[in-house]
Amino acid sequence: MARPNQSMLEGPLFPSIVRFTVPIILTSLLQLLFNAADLVVVGHFCGSVSVAAVGSTGAITNLMVNFFIGLSIGAGVCVAHGLGSREDTVVHNTVHTALPTAIASGLFLTIIGVAFSGTFLRMMGTPDNVLPLSAIYMQIYFGGITFSMVYNFCAAILRAAGDTKSPLLYLTVAGVVNVILNIFFVTVLHMNVAGVALATTLSQGISAVLVTRALMKRTDACRLYWNKMRFHKDQLTKMLRIGVPAGIQSALFSISNVLIQSSVNSFGDVFMSGSAASSNIEGFVYVSINAFSQAAVNFVGQNAGARKYRRVYQTLWICLGCVTVVGLTLGFAAWAFGRQLLSIYITDSPQAIEYGILRLGYICLPYFLCGLMDVSTGALRGLGASVVPMVISILGICGLRIFWIYTIFQTYHTPQCLFFSYTVSWFITFLFQMVSFALVARKFPKETNPAA
Repeated sequence: MARPNQSMLEGPLFPSIVRFTVPIILTSLLQLLFNAADLVVVGHFCGSVSVAAVGSTGAITNLMVNFFIGLSIGAGVCVAHGLGSREDTVVHNTVHTALPTAIASGLFLTIIGVAFSGTFLRMMGTPDNVLPLSAIYMQIYFGGITFSMVYNFCAAILRAAGDTKSPLLYLTVAGVVNVILNIFFVTVLHMNVAGVALATTLSQGISAVLVTRALMKRTDACRLYWNKMRFHKDQLTKMLRIGVPAGIQSALFSISNVLIQSSVNSFGDVFMSGSAASSNIEGFVYVSINAFSQAAVNFVGQNAGARKYRRVYQTLWICLGCVTVVGLTLGFAAWAFGRQLLSIYITDSPQAIEYGILRLGYICLPYFLCGLMDVSTGALRGLGASVVPMVISILGICGLRIFWIYTIFQTYHTPQCLFFSYTVSWFITFLFQMVSFALVARKFPKETNPAA
């Protein structure tokens, strides 16, 4: 039986946003456990070089994957608009366009990722003692990337319909399988990083099957029929109009992170290991604050579709307040308990742990600024304005970080200087996104539908 949709158009917004966001946070945390389990298992049984090998692939895989994840954002916004305006045909056609798009995206990524993983890693300056293991991990990961694409597109559709619990349930099942397979492949079959990559791929396959099955069992316009999947021109065009700028923005974020990872690599494999473990811990903080961005996208999207503009403003301010509190709390906790957390990943290098603590202090403590930036960006996307936040983010995040790396970092070649670029870019980009939202919101009619 399909789960009932959560109403985004009626009732108090704060409890609705919290109910919507908590399952997304838990789901995202489970997704991170895929990679965390990889790092923990190889750290305990294979050593810090294997940790560095897995961690060094993150920037380049995100660069390639995030563009297509942006298309799933476009699919979710289209579904949210269609549900808000009660256009069932639009919703139906969007769903049946999204799945073929997901499959095509995954197959393309498999070809590129498998063929050029070694080339990409060498371009990033990956050390010779880490490169072979990193290449193996990437090739297996991209071999099953279609599963990840299908899951993300289907989950975006379910969330746009108000169902955030189903993706959580399915990912819980897949996460348990991932941990079990990690331990089996590494400790019994002695597959090292290849084992954890294969475990991740298989578990993502399980989550993709379950979330697709959920769409097939729905009783509303979001129901999926395999024999009706095809590319609907109007829906594909709107999905691309919203999703491509979001994907470009995410991909360019990743380019700046690739440059930062290359700079991290310049400090050696011990520093890489500490940075990789720290980055994984940061991920748990990030997904918790990013969930409010997803709430902003969907609540703003449905209420804008229903022309309830007062609720659009309320959604933005509630999400900004929530992300500040959550970001400050979790960021401080991650830094305060950093040594204990890092020791879970790294067992053979106290120096690597110290490097990880350094990174946590510079990134986790001000992480709420990243959340403010993401919420303002999500609100703009919910309104259907995707190009504007893309341009602002390209200049504020990518442009500023690239400028920083090639100017200030060259003068002050220290990890502290490198990591401080994150804080500066988050703050500046947030300010410009808020100005942009205010300008877009000026075009709202007085209040076409005054119902709150």
